[in-house]
Amino acid sequence: MDRRVYRTLETEMNLSTRSIGRLFKFFLSKAPEIAIRSKGKVHLLIDGSYLPNGLCLILYYDHDIRYVQLYRTGSQEKFREIYQDLQLLKKLGVSIYSVTCDGHKAILKAIRKAFPEAIIQRCLVHIKRQVRHYLSSRSKLQASKELLYIAQKITWIHNEEQCAFWLVSLHNWYQSYQQELMEETVNPLTGKFWYTHKDLHAAWSLIQNALPNMFAYLQDDQIPATTNRLENFFRHLKGKLLLHSGLRLEAKRNFIKWYVYFKNNTDK
Repeated sequence: MDRRVYRTLETEMNLSTRSIGRLFKFFLSKAPEIAIRSKGKVHLLIDGSYLPNGLCLILYYDHDIRYVQLYRTGSQEKFREIYQDLQLLKKLGVSIYSVTCDGHKAILKAIRKAFPEAIIQRCLVHIKRQVRHYLSSRSKLQASKELLYIAQKITWIHNEEQCAFWLVSLHNWYQSYQQELMEETVNPLTGKFWYTHKDLHAAWSLIQNALPNMFAYLQDDQIPATTNRLENFFRHLKGKLLLHSGLRLEAKRNFIKWYVYFKNNTDK
């Protein structure tokens, strides 16, 4: 653990470094139970983030009661594991009304199988971020500049009128740049082809695939449009883990469990 943390705790707790070390060792050798709270019409947030040592933490967060109903630490976001988690929530009485997520294929597939009636809302911030990843603001391609500009306005949409205006601007962009978007380059030796402006095509495909699930929040203002609350959760947790970078894997898993436990009981 970081020496600065020890110094702070020594002052606040009036304990020696050795005593604090023993206290940490005791707590990190076990973990608390995270109780699932049965509830109907849950607006769930699902998101995963990679932590130090290759751990992938997936959270199932009840947006209404500000509570992590379930979490999993693994190597990556896998359909089978996410489906099992959703089935567990169902068995324990959690009725999911909507799910806001980043659009990961494994998450979408698991939701549609476990809760086929649940409304899916794609996280608007994730869409913006991914489009910005594909389309650099320094791109010289006019089509890229304009699509990036349109995509950055997604989070400004708060009513049906603004949504309609945004969709028209997206349609007009497509009409103007359709030929450039679909342009292909062919390898004369192999006959293989690819999109000439592959990043532009990838950004457009991302938006097109997300469109059916982008604006559910306009029909029901209880549905969160983003997973920002989890982004803050992950950011703060990663900062804490950096102070305990020497922890072994099992101790790190237990640290995460304690962190979730305390957040559940204080973040209200």
